Amino acid sequence: MTVAGVMSGTSADGIDVALVEIRPDHGQLKLELLGHSAFPFPSVLRSAVLSAMDAKSISTAELARLNWRLGQAYAEAVRATLKRFPVTLQLIGCHGQTIYHQGTPMMYAGRKIACTWQIGEPALLAAELGIPVVSNFRPADMVAGGQGAPLVPLLDYVQFGDEKRARVLQNIGGIGNLTLITPGANIDKLLAFDTGPGNMVIDALMQQLFQKSYDRDGKVASQGHVLGRVLSGALTHQFFRAKPPKSAGREEFGASFAEKFLVECRKEGGRDEDAIATATALTVESIARSFDEFVKPKLRRGVAVDYIVSGGGAKNKALMDMLGQRLEPVGCKLMQSGDAGIPVDAKEAVAFALLAYYTWHRHPANVPSATGAKRPAILGQITYA
Repeated sequence: MTVAGVMSGTSADGIDVALVEIRPDHGQLKLELLGHSAFPFPSVLRSAVLSAMDAKSISTAELARLNWRLGQAYAEAVRATLKRFPVTLQLIGCHGQTIYHQGTPMMYAGRKIACTWQIGEPALLAAELGIPVVSNFRPADMVAGGQGAPLVPLLDYVQFGDEKRARVLQNIGGIGNLTLITPGANIDKLLAFDTGPGNMVIDALMQQLFQKSYDRDGKVASQGHVLGRVLSGALTHQFFRAKPPKSAGREEFGASFAEKFLVECRKEGGRDEDAIATATALTVESIARSFDEFVKPKLRRGVAVDYIVSGGGAKNKALMDMLGQRLEPVGCKLMQSGDAGIPVDAKEAVAFALLAYYTWHRHPANVPSATGAKRPAILGQITYA
């Protein structure tokens, strides 16, 4: 099948579309990336998305309109990608835009519930393109007792598993997440979890302090100094103390966290550049500690480790340099997913193309060892054209 994967993540910077050919080959699936395009959100739409995420107060009318507007945006992105890379498309897997994710149960209206919500009207996307759409992937894992995240480990296993080398797949989007694949491991032996903030805190501070959506190439961070006491204080957040499986979002590391983080930087007399450098160090340190605490104990002594980074953070030179300084001394070979066949911006979109393929064929696609689910689950809902 030729499947389009559509992804807009917690950074809310835009839409990635990946066109993927998926074919069985001697009992395994082979994936070929036929094309990838990225589409920044128009500023007015990005503002609407950011306002809706983990909002303290927003009208139901606003949410309904945003749901449909995002459906239009996804349809336009897929159509533009097909114009650039003409293929016969058979299926679309659309993650949608997460506006709230609570992976662990909390009390609400007299009962404990976990919940998640991804918006972007799939009926509009299916009708506009005349192609069935798989969407709403996370709830089926959550009702099976999982946290609904991370879901990318299926792709990590299919595309990056190796018989001899350990592989850690680290995505640095708005949130950071990793998957460990030990040499020759079966899929039920994967370890995967969210590591903490990826670009989320950096981006929030860049917007407030420099009126820029992100720190291009890490240039601002490279001009600052890490404020040690602020970094140490931020790392006491309860998320970092939790053991996998665990997932995070703007509920943990969004605007409220960034605001408090900046206050602490100001107390230390830090410049604006120091705040960005310290936020970058927070991402790096949360990743490195995740490796030290949860990944390293799973590895045989002396085993070679490829540490493969994807997502927007892979383009941040300051962040990648810091990460190399922390991980290379403990035996990790730092790479980018492009070195292994999938461009850093395309990986999550490719993952949702693969997840849609599994749903279409009625195959479970969650990884219970990663999400904490009690059983495998067929993910997503199909909207026919």
